[in-house]
Amino acid sequence: SKREIKMRKLDSTKVRPIKSEQLLHIEDHDFALRPGFGGSPIPVGIDVQVESIDSISEVDMDFTMTLYLRHYWKDERLSFRSNKNKSMTFDGRLIKKIWVPDVFFVHSKRSFIHDTTVENIMLRVYPDGNVLFSLRITVSAMCFMDFSRFPLDTQNCSLELESYAYNEDDLMLYWKHGNKSLSTDEHISLSQFFIEEFSASSGLAFYSSTGWYNRLFINFALRRHIFFFVLQSYFPAMLMVMLSWVSFWIDRRAVPARVSLGITTVLTMSTIMTGVSASMPQVSYIKAVDVYLWISFLFVFLSVIEYAAVNYLTTIEERKQLKKRGKASGMYSMDAVQAMAFDGCFHDTDVDMDLPPFPEPCEESETRASQTNISNADTPRLKRKRSLKGNVGRIILQNNHVIDTYSRIIFPSVYIVFNFFYWGLYI
Repeated sequence: SKREIKMRKLDSTKVRPIKSEQLLHIEDHDFALRPGFGGSPIPVGIDVQVESIDSISEVDMDFTMTLYLRHYWKDERLSFRSNKNKSMTFDGRLIKKIWVPDVFFVHSKRSFIHDTTVENIMLRVYPDGNVLFSLRITVSAMCFMDFSRFPLDTQNCSLELESYAYNEDDLMLYWKHGNKSLSTDEHISLSQFFIEEFSASSGLAFYSSTGWYNRLFINFALRRHIFFFVLQSYFPAMLMVMLSWVSFWIDRRAVPARVSLGITTVLTMSTIMTGVSASMPQVSYIKAVDVYLWISFLFVFLSVIEYAAVNYLTTIEERKQLKKRGKASGMYSMDAVQAMAFDGCFHDTDVDMDLPPFPEPCEESETRASQTNISNADTPRLKRKRSLKGNVGRIILQNNHVIDTYSRIIFPSVYIVFNFFYWGLYI
């Protein structure tokens, strides 16, 4: 009756389907079931366009990638009549009402579909039922990295796609255009890595409770930039090792100079090693940079040990000379090395052995000597001092121990050989 028709029009709980839904006959089918349910597995083609690789974290062992993910399949339930054989394009609002593949990212930590200004989802339906479903996604996934060659390493990472609910009996994932299914933006670049290659591959994954699943792989290889680490780690370590060699050219009796130089280089090497370790994951194996820094630290440490040996042997040698000359007796007598420990001044064994019980500072001794009126200007002591001023270089060379002489050759030679084998092995 006319009254019933009028009441139906006024009923706000009844919503008529939009024209596109009527054309696709969405209300006439159960889209909770996959296309061809009960029959052969439905083939779903995939192609990917990588927009950017946003970041790679060594500490978290993951990477972040933004990509366009496109699915291709055929659902005859969505076929429609079209005189011009044109497709229809929809946004994300229709996705919830039809069946779409449940592809997910294996080993992903975080992922999201971009939604500015609206959800970046596109659905295109062709008259014969072929469907194109496209998403713009950012995903962070694990990358199992090997740092044994860090920072001279190359990392191989992969992003893996798989159906969550449908195994190979219901859904068959494959690359739509073979190796050409994976494309990348030409302007992709990273601060610490060269992107050597992108490749697509496929395989199977087995789960004991649910069976075999098709899995697709987006593989890419990353080679690290070395120049940054040369400036920050390798070059400072080289300088510290070479600086420690300066100790071999300093007089062996200059205890403050040689000890302070050795301690400074050791502490600087420790700082460099701590800085490198702070920016790296705490792995249980040795990295290439650890090998270089620890060997460099060993060279610096050995230069300190070398002076300890020189100082000890020098003390023994001078004590033997004193005993031969019969000047080692006396309650308050001290040799040159003991005097050095008190006043920090150089004392020649042939000249300054007759010291007072408690020597005064060097500057006061020199002041007193200059003020003292020496009647005989040609005494052996003055001759010795004049010759010392005129032949400082010759005296220093004569006063260096034989260990210093050999160290000047052995330390640089061994370090050069180490660098040769190190860079030849890892590059």
